[in-house]
Amino acid sequence: MYMRKRMIYLLSKRIPMKRNHLYCGLILAMLGVQISASAQKQIDIQTSHSGLVFTVAPNNKLYQSYLGKNIQPATVRTANATAREAYAQGGGSFLFQPAIRMVHTDGSASLDLRVAEYHTTRVNDNNSVTRIVLKDSVYPVTVQLFLSSFYKEDVIKSWAVISHKEKKPVRITNFASSMLNLHADSYWLTQFHGDWAEEMHEEDSKLTSGMKVIDSKLGSRANMYQTPAFLLSLNGPSTETEGELVAGTLAWSGNFQFVFEVDEKNQLNVLSGINPYASDYQLEPNTDFTTPEFIFTYSAKGRGQASRNLHNWARNHGVLNGKGSRYTLLNNWEATQFDFDEQKLSGLFDEARLLGTDLFLLDDGWFANKYPRNDDHAGLGDWQENKKKLPSGLGHLVKEATAKGVKFGIWLEPEMLNPKSELYEKHPNWVLKLQNRPEDYFRNQLVLDIINPEVSEFVYKMVDDMLTKNPGIAYIKWDCNRMMTNAGSPYLGEKQSNLYIDYVRSLYAILDRLRKKYPELPMMLCSGGGGRTDYGGLKYFTEFWPSDNTDPYDRIFIQWGYSYFFPANTIACHVTSWGKQSLKFRTDVAMMGRLGYDIDVARMPENDLKFSQQAVASYKNLSAVIGQGDQYRLVNPNQQQRAAVMYVDSNKSKAVLFAYTLQPRYSTNWTPVKLQGLEAAKLYMVKEINLYPGTQASLPEHNKQYTGEYLMNVGLQVSSANPLTSTVVEITAAP
Repeated sequence: MYMRKRMIYLLSKRIPMKRNHLYCGLILAMLGVQISASAQKQIDIQTSHSGLVFTVAPNNKLYQSYLGKNIQPATVRTANATAREAYAQGGGSFLFQPAIRMVHTDGSASLDLRVAEYHTTRVNDNNSVTRIVLKDSVYPVTVQLFLSSFYKEDVIKSWAVISHKEKKPVRITNFASSMLNLHADSYWLTQFHGDWAEEMHEEDSKLTSGMKVIDSKLGSRANMYQTPAFLLSLNGPSTETEGELVAGTLAWSGNFQFVFEVDEKNQLNVLSGINPYASDYQLEPNTDFTTPEFIFTYSAKGRGQASRNLHNWARNHGVLNGKGSRYTLLNNWEATQFDFDEQKLSGLFDEARLLGTDLFLLDDGWFANKYPRNDDHAGLGDWQENKKKLPSGLGHLVKEATAKGVKFGIWLEPEMLNPKSELYEKHPNWVLKLQNRPEDYFRNQLVLDIINPEVSEFVYKMVDDMLTKNPGIAYIKWDCNRMMTNAGSPYLGEKQSNLYIDYVRSLYAILDRLRKKYPELPMMLCSGGGGRTDYGGLKYFTEFWPSDNTDPYDRIFIQWGYSYFFPANTIACHVTSWGKQSLKFRTDVAMMGRLGYDIDVARMPENDLKFSQQAVASYKNLSAVIGQGDQYRLVNPNQQQRAAVMYVDSNKSKAVLFAYTLQPRYSTNWTPVKLQGLEAAKLYMVKEINLYPGTQASLPEHNKQYTGEYLMNVGLQVSSANPLTSTVVEITAAP
């Protein structure tokens, strides 16, 4: 109490900060003092429904004083808020996990950052960028904090730029993109984890005193085990329609870390950014270290609203061609695997056209000659057409597919090679490996050292040459099938701790160059399934492959998890032979994202083909609603043995509902599913679609009209008593 009174006395007397800034700064950090409106400068960042407020104390230290509903006037909420340091530094008076820690050239490991200037730039009517410049009081170190707010979408991006003017490189050991400070009665974390073919397991837990860390140390294929996204509910668990929460995700395709630390006052610090593990970064003088963007939204109306905020932001600002259409496609993998030739592929072009898809995707196995790519043991890295399989080359395939009315796409894995390859024989030092340890193989391959400019140029030139020589290629699937193990960069020399960060930056530099030359080419981001699912990569890609597991039962859960953070038009979903469910069930699940097929069409029974042709046509008719509409998760499969999801267009005139019955117990009596997002006064026609030939609609409300009010308060009887069945309902407003 005495220290608090003494601090208030000092502030009231305006004693010069040169004498008292360390004393006052220490007390502010330790006590979380309430700063009066008259003694502060305020930095107010607003969206349509949320606000983030910083205050600059009289000693020029920066504090976060508010995150929550957009309440006016802003000065009132700031004056009544408990201030916490906004970008805490290690080595000083801060007692918890810091946002930044630096070791200077003299060996000192401390920072004392003060606000030097700040300003907000209005980019357009929807977007403003606030830049806060922090400078150390002793060392020539500058940290710029950037916060880009998107008013309509209720989304904020946060990142930092670190630089210095010391005579030699400094070492930064912590470098967060964001540090959020929250104060609530309780905190509930929803995280997502898994492994190959079992991505996005959803797990809720209450945060208690101490630290919870979610991170990745895999380098490439970085979120194989943990996903760089979370939901953080305040004052109790949130639901789809109720509760206060922050939904956040990191735009980074490498090692990430989220730290949740509850202190002795039950306040929560949330740090988001690159994982500092094995990544003490040696930063040269007069060089910027830019952290990836942390993208987050605040919702006071539950998880559904938070998701719709992120979806709207992604389509408008975060994904390549987010407002555009997507191709339906047929992939050859399940029909042929590595065993194909030109004649067989030509037949698959016919099958793609017969099915009604837009594009044919040629998967793995089309390249390498000295060591032919006939399995996954050889050929990776030798990106020339296999002369035995494709004697006429890719150009012939592109022309033939085009002549048959389908576009042509191709699979690549540019960052990898097999030791059994010509590329490895010529350039054994082009791979990531420890110089004094044996090479470590995963999936019989190694990771190329794209940090090396020669290797980076090789990767870029390989893709560019292929596209230049074959301008008709309309789609690329960019794969990355292994993580980093025994990793060392021959190019980096003594700066090995820069490896994990510089690898991702080098990958983005390659993609940057390709996008400047091929700005519209659709590409799928794939990494052994769901090993790369982030907005750092998606600004270069139109979609991502969420999992190699295409069993529709499992996919309901996987796609549900991804839908918290990504819109449907970014999630690639294929109908395959995985699982023992009906073709209708498999198709209905795949229609919740970007629809594709990886199935042997030639072996389809007549009714299966007829159903699939109708399904492709229906999907194309509804793809704008699914890809661009507002999503509402109505029934959670983690809570019931059924699931229901719907999409509604911006005019509330068209909607589509997907309902799935999983494994109900005997004599389960389902309640009707209440819809959301419709206009109460409008009259809607309800129609069950995607019916298998020879079957009748099972929906009791089929071909009847109801008001939006009825559909949202009474609902539809879409759930079956039969396991592994599905219903798709088209809902259209009456003219």
